[in-house]
Amino acid sequence: MAEKSFKYIILGGGVSAGYAAKEFASQGVKPGELAVISKEAVAPYERPALSKGYLFPEGAARLPGFHCCVGSGGEKLLPESYKQKGIELILSTEIVKADLAAKSLVSAAGDVFKYETLIIATGSTVLRLTDFGVKGADSKNILYLREIDDADKVVEAIQAKKGGKAVVVGGGYIGLELSAALRINNFDVTMVFPEPWCMPRLFTADIAAFYETYYTNKGVKIIKGTVASGFTAHPNGEVNEVQLKDGRSLEADIVIVGVGAKPLTALFKGQVEEDKGGIKTDAFFKTSVPDVYAVGDVATFPLKMYGDMRRVEHVDHSRKSAEQAVKAIKAAEGGGAVEEYDYLPFFYSRSFDLSWQFYGDNVGDSVLFGDSNPSNPKPRFGAYWVQDGKVVGAFMEGGSGDENKALAKVAKARPAAESLEDLTKQGISFAAKI
Repeated sequence: MAEKSFKYIILGGGVSAGYAAKEFASQGVKPGELAVISKEAVAPYERPALSKGYLFPEGAARLPGFHCCVGSGGEKLLPESYKQKGIELILSTEIVKADLAAKSLVSAAGDVFKYETLIIATGSTVLRLTDFGVKGADSKNILYLREIDDADKVVEAIQAKKGGKAVVVGGGYIGLELSAALRINNFDVTMVFPEPWCMPRLFTADIAAFYETYYTNKGVKIIKGTVASGFTAHPNGEVNEVQLKDGRSLEADIVIVGVGAKPLTALFKGQVEEDKGGIKTDAFFKTSVPDVYAVGDVATFPLKMYGDMRRVEHVDHSRKSAEQAVKAIKAAEGGGAVEEYDYLPFFYSRSFDLSWQFYGDNVGDSVLFGDSNPSNPKPRFGAYWVQDGKVVGAFMEGGSGDENKALAKVAKARPAAESLEDLTKQGISFAAKI
């Protein structure tokens, strides 16, 4: 049982951990002061690649190509980069106990890690059908996607079941991106989700209708309004059928489940204040415990522009919150301060030949503009959300770099809108004028 001490520990191995390490390096950290502890076997990487380029049949993304921080155009931190910067990268190490009062972490192997300042960047874990007691959900080839080991299992199954039948359970981010990836790999794909349309947390019915028709035209079958209630397997344990709650059954060589995620906060239960399912922080990502910060998926933070507390699961916030926390830590050490975190919610996705971006808040009335015909070779359309006479959210499919920047600007400025009809007519030109 070894014991090591560090001035700073980043706990986690995802996007936030990589960007926090990068910020420490740029701010100046002495050799041996900082450790990154991750249960994964590889250095922090850009997770979005796993549901996109990693699954391509040709020219697939592979490490070291997408280590942090290439996703934002920054330096690629290879495992040796951490050593060169004096950062100790401790991989394949699961922390099983955290004592925030004693400022210590204990690994599954019994090693103890002491710290002066801790950044919790543990991220989220997928919700599994076995958690809900779904019959047969432990069959082989029922897969999930969160970490690179999960992605390797998906790739292995795609290669083993070439041209087979795949069922994707869930109609959110993972459901849409994985259905596209499987279709590109020539699988017969069926998506199943209980909601009336896909991506209901963000899309309106009109926006969803475009994507559902586009996917159908690409050969993806979509079943809405029901859930997977059970699975049967071959004698070798591999899944062969999905039973739906509405009585139907679907043949399946592979099942991929994307029904949500939950933040990994169990280590800190009862030791730190929580809110809305995450660890409560201030605008500098400080928690209720001195010298403990929380960033990325686990943080419930003040969303300044809307005046409320939110938890955001997206790579953009994971990057920016990590940088903000480190800047705040280093500024405080020098007797200074940084500005409060003023985040503009931003989400994006890419699948098939499609690419959309969303900024702001999807509340109030919405209007659609542009060409949303799924049969057109290059569809280009968008939407605005209007609340209390102001534009609060903006969405665009197929937008240019300048158009997407205009969307961000309009969502941040929240300008007055004369009428919904006028917004529909002006379309992207309304944002371009702000």
